[in-house]
Amino acid sequence: MPTDGLYSYIKSKTNDLTEEWYKSLDKSQDGVYSTSDPQQIELLKDQNRAFHALFTELFNPSKAGIHDDEFLEWIESIANDRAHQRTPFNNILSEFFRTQQQYMNLILSYAESMKQEYVSLKDVYRWNEIVVQGINEVILEFSRQNKKQSDYQLNAQKQMIDELSSPIIQLAPKTALLPLVGEIDTHRAKVMFDHTLQHCSEQYIDTLFIDLSGVPIIDTMVAQQIFQLIKGLKLIGVQTSLSGLRPEIAQTAVQLGISFSDVTIHSTLAQALERKQLIF
Repeated sequence: MPTDGLYSYIKSKTNDLTEEWYKSLDKSQDGVYSTSDPQQIELLKDQNRAFHALFTELFNPSKAGIHDDEFLEWIESIANDRAHQRTPFNNILSEFFRTQQQYMNLILSYAESMKQEYVSLKDVYRWNEIVVQGINEVILEFSRQNKKQSDYQLNAQKQMIDELSSPIIQLAPKTALLPLVGEIDTHRAKVMFDHTLQHCSEQYIDTLFIDLSGVPIIDTMVAQQIFQLIKGLKLIGVQTSLSGLRPEIAQTAVQLGISFSDVTIHSTLAQALERKQLIF
């Protein structure tokens, strides 16, 4: 069977494929392909060899193909590789297509080398179809894994930004400050609620100063969220002190019927800290 011979032929050429690929690689492009570090170059070649060891199994009838667990693990490892994450996506796709062309050239070379056994154009076409379909599936799966990793990093960065937008500063043992600056929308208010309760509980905070002097405006929903935060803090044993309550914010609270009877209120943060003898 010509396919059996092709499988053995390609298997014997996997190392050559990697060396030829790296030799013709455009090393001026951004990302992992431009590295001059010998260790990184060898790692890149190892990753490429691992690809060929798996991709050639497409011509092995006993294998499951691209959806083989080992192949999926390889794709995931490349998507999670930091050097590849720093590489423009179109550059990575370009290398997949160059690899596709390598396999087509290899198939043609094999067909021309068959002296004793006839290889038809139909065979060549069928093998090329296997290569094209295989590369397409690799690209699709890599795209899925790459997006998954990008979304994870984006969410992690967003979470970090959200937490930094509501920083809790330790002033003394069991005493902390939550300075709020800028506009507070519903999303930020929710993050502030969750982050503040968790931090105060973990750090055994029993007194929290919340300064609103840097907040230009608060809508009714956000004002309600701040009130809920104060109630939540009270339930875990945290005494709250508000400062910088602008007239507009106070007016919103009154309109909502929000009571701050259990909250210590000061006009400025400095005044609040002085009352607690925390002026530095």
